[in-house]
Parts: sequence; C-alpha cells; structure tokens
Amino acid sequence: MPSQLSLVPPPATRRPAPPALVVVAHGSRDPRALSTVSALLDRVRALRPDVPVHLGHIELNAPLLPDTLAALGDTEAVLVPLLLSRGYHVKQDIPEMAAASRARTHLAAPLGPHPLLVDALQARLTEAGWGGTPHRTSAVILAAAGSRDPDAKTDTGRTAHLLATRLGVPVIPAYASAATPTVETAVRTLLARGRRHIALASYFTAPGRFATECARKAPWTAAAPLGTHPAMADLVLHRYDEALATAAAQPVLASA
Repeated sequence: MPSQLSLVPPPATRRPAPPALVVVAHGSRDPRALSTVSALLDRVRALRPDVPVHLGHIELNAPLLPDTLAALGDTEAVLVPLLLSRGYHVKQDIPEMAAASRARTHLAAPLGPHPLLVDALQARLTEAGWGGTPHRTSAVILAAAGSRDPDAKTDTGRTAHLLATRLGVPVIPAYASAATPTVETAVRTLLARGRRHIALASYFTAPGRFATECARKAPWTAAAPLGTHPAMADLVLHRYDEALATAAAQPVLASA
C-alpha cells in the first residue's frame, strides 16, 4: 500500500516591521510643551501599536533630533514635523539633520494646511465658548508663530480660509513674530468692520511663550492650543502614511 505523504504547512512568513515614526517637535522652555507632545505621542501609539514611535526636538528639549536618529542606526524612519507650515525648520534644519544621520529617512510634509487641523481648531474654539453669538458680529483671529518664509504665511492663510469656510465668519491670520499682521492689528481691523465678538484660535501645537502671549491679547475669548486633540494624532499618522506612499511610488534608479 503506497505511503501517504503528510502535508506540512509552510513556515509562516514574518511581516517586516514598519518604518519608525519620528515626530519632530520644535522644542520649548515651557515644560507644558514637552508634556503635551509626549501625551500626543501616546495617542499615536495607541492608534498604531505596530509602529515604533519616537520623538526628536529641533532645539531646547531632549531628545534632540540628531540623538534620536543616532539611536536608530540605519533603521528606516519617517520624520513627521510637528509644525503647522513650511519654513526654515522644514526646508533646512530637519533635512540637514536627517542627511547627517545613518538612518534611512523619508521626510513627511508639515501638518498644515489640512482639514483635520480645522477640526481641531473648531473644537478648541467651541470649548472656549465659541458659537453663541450672531455670525454678523463674530470673527476669529488665527494666531500663529510667524515666519519670514513666504510659504509659511501662504500655508497659514490657507488654514484661515478653511476655518472661515467652516465657521461662516471672517478669519484673519495674525502672528506672534517675524510676520504681520500682529494680533493687535488684526483686532483693530475686525473692530473697524463691526466685528465685536472676536475669538482667538490658537494655531500652536502645544502651550508655550507665543501661545500665551497671543492669548493675553485676545479681546474676547481665546482657545487652547491644538495639543492632544484626536485629530492631531490622526494627522500625524496621515502624514506618516503619505510619506511612505510617496516613497514607494518613486522609481528606483539602477546603479551604473
């Protein structure tokens, strides 16, 4: 009687680990900034427990980005700037730090502009008391850090437009430094237009000096920074996935 061969299933293939996600924060002397960013990273980890998540700062706080990248060795990593627009840090600092490391890095776009940011901005305004006044007398100032790079101002303006469309009221960008108008100038402009109920939307990822200074200049109510709003964690992962998809679509050049 012919022997029967037992069917042995092939060994399971292990899926490769996904590339590391390195969230690149600016850094701040305000201790609330680091605790807020750390809490945001915990939200990201909870959403995607399979992705190794790391933090690196451009300045002022440890770990600094070069140290985070050095610890990763030659690991593949996606750098997601926890920044809201293009500017010097996105165009120069982060790429230079990535190029100086051994890690195989992909650079993601900054967080803004994006509709998810508008979700978070609207929620923070609502928490601060927005929504109970007539639209004909209401307006919003979108307070941002500011940059000398014109692309940064363009990006902030796009977010202001998205927020104005969502809320149905005028939204004027204003800046804490390096760009105009200031919050005070934006307030005067809106008051001259008959807008008496002026709310300040804090276009900052975490508490810090600029966010605090802008909030003090709000004539009516000031929203909290974006912080750990769920849309922020979703957006970090969206930028991560977007960078990987872009990298996968790029042709591989054959060596000579």
